[in-house]
Amino acid sequence: MTGTVVRPYGDTTGDGMVQMSFTLPVAHDKRAEGAALQLAAKMGMDAAMLVHAQQMGDGFTFFVVYGRVTHLVDLSAVQVVERDFPLLTAKEVNTLVKQRMRRKLSVVGACIGTDAHTVGIDAILNVKGIAGEKGLEYYRELKVTNLGAQVSVPELVEAARAEKADAVLVSQVVTQRDAHLQNTREMSAAFREALPAAKRPLLIVGGPRFDELMTSELGVDRIFGRGTTPREVASYLVHELITKKAEAAV
Repeated sequence: MTGTVVRPYGDTTGDGMVQMSFTLPVAHDKRAEGAALQLAAKMGMDAAMLVHAQQMGDGFTFFVVYGRVTHLVDLSAVQVVERDFPLLTAKEVNTLVKQRMRRKLSVVGACIGTDAHTVGIDAILNVKGIAGEKGLEYYRELKVTNLGAQVSVPELVEAARAEKADAVLVSQVVTQRDAHLQNTREMSAAFREALPAAKRPLLIVGGPRFDELMTSELGVDRIFGRGTTPREVASYLVHELITKKAEAAV
């Protein structure tokens, strides 16, 4: 193997060993353990070992298996969304907004649908932030409206209109039956119907199960995945709302 082709690593370099976890809808017994190993074998794990099995409620068992696979990874074929904007400090963000917009940049955030998990949106918006970074409320030139959890799409559109939002941030953690995708499509359609393109805010979604390559399919401007920080979001807002517009005007 040379160049961009790599093999998984477990005990020794290039041994192809991987660890996998899953749940089967069966009670924990010897037959269940055998079923887990059978599934691992069908997925291409050669001589899989069962390293953990635990009953997860009535009639469900969680498994961790370890074994060798023959699959290789071609790094040249991997598609990702690279950061295409400079990472700014809070001071730089505030300065650019004050000098170029000459007003505060309005941001409205929420968890939509039945999603009640506000950890993600709070980490980006609240002053306390995450991982040592202050949230967007800390930026004095940003006006932040956090609507919280279980906000309906019509409520979000109306709040964005009332706050004259430059950007709408939506966090989606609940993903059962692709609820995050359905909610996002509903939101983007509602904004397209309610506002002309020139007055439509940036639509930004984030959550652990989103594919960052699906912006066009979901009708949003940006998707942020796991590990996104408030500084990244603030820098993106400045890039899209100020820097790109200035470059287009030249």
